[in-house]
Amino acid sequence: MSRLRDWLVSAAVLLAGRGRAHRRREPERIVAPTEPRPRSELAVVFLLLLSAAFAAGVPIIYALDPPRFTQVLGASLGLSLAFLSAALIVAGSRLIPDEQLEEDYPEESSREQAAVAEIVEESSSGFTRKKLLGSVAALTGGALGVAFLTPAVSLGPVFNTRQLYDTPWRRGRRLVDENGKPIAAGDVETKGFYTAYPEGADREELGSPLVVVRLDPRELALPAGREDWAPEGILAFSKICTHAGCAISLYRVPTFEPVQPEPALVCPCHYSTFDPATGGSVLFGPAGRPLPQLPLLVDESGDLRAAGNFDQPIGPSWWGVRLREPT
Repeated sequence: MSRLRDWLVSAAVLLAGRGRAHRRREPERIVAPTEPRPRSELAVVFLLLLSAAFAAGVPIIYALDPPRFTQVLGASLGLSLAFLSAALIVAGSRLIPDEQLEEDYPEESSREQAAVAEIVEESSSGFTRKKLLGSVAALTGGALGVAFLTPAVSLGPVFNTRQLYDTPWRRGRRLVDENGKPIAAGDVETKGFYTAYPEGADREELGSPLVVVRLDPRELALPAGREDWAPEGILAFSKICTHAGCAISLYRVPTFEPVQPEPALVCPCHYSTFDPATGGSVLFGPAGRPLPQLPLLVDESGDLRAAGNFDQPIGPSWWGVRLREPT
């Protein structure tokens, strides 16, 4: 009996020791466990869905009519970011454990890196809907990405860039003023400065506006091949400066000849100056090439009409414009 009793006591001690050893081998948590909060998780999901919905509305509103719905477009994107911020605030304050420790910043080591990874893993232990939150977060991120990329469409066509060089001017198209009234050759006075548009075309197109001036035909020294581009000394040039795309809105006319320089078209933004007598060549300023000239003709009624298209692409003198021809 005594031997049996010794065996029982030894077995009990052995089992107790194994239990304590097993408990000692369990890793200690770095982050204290948190209680699940399903309602807070649902609130985060709801806020993320609202953010995704408003972000998805940005490309839809943009496709309808951007100039008309500019305020709505901004409000939609702003609300999307606001709901995203609210979701992050709720998640940070209700779902992520918060702990402050005052100690020296540890040196970087593999042990510390492993501890950081463990902290991240343990901090999410209170989530009960990880897959749902992950899916909704991915949806919101994708919707916001599309919303931020949508305005890039306004930068211009990606594949077919030929339309960037199209202009509304064709042979026979009549020149009209801002009120739509045809401009007669007899109404264009020397030392006058006129703005003209293509009849029946969109005036907002970059290639639409013209500057029209009249010089003494004896003063003209146009490039070869343009001898008949200026009937009765009337010349037309693109109103868009070839430096930075500003509008040519000044016309320098000598008052006391020959003290002052010859007539010139001037851009008031950066003072690029062009000589209409020589086909719009650059006299002064940062413009890198002449103003594009439009050939003119006078019809049977005495009205001015285009005799063709510009001699070169209109707009700022960026590198690619030199490789194209106006269409």
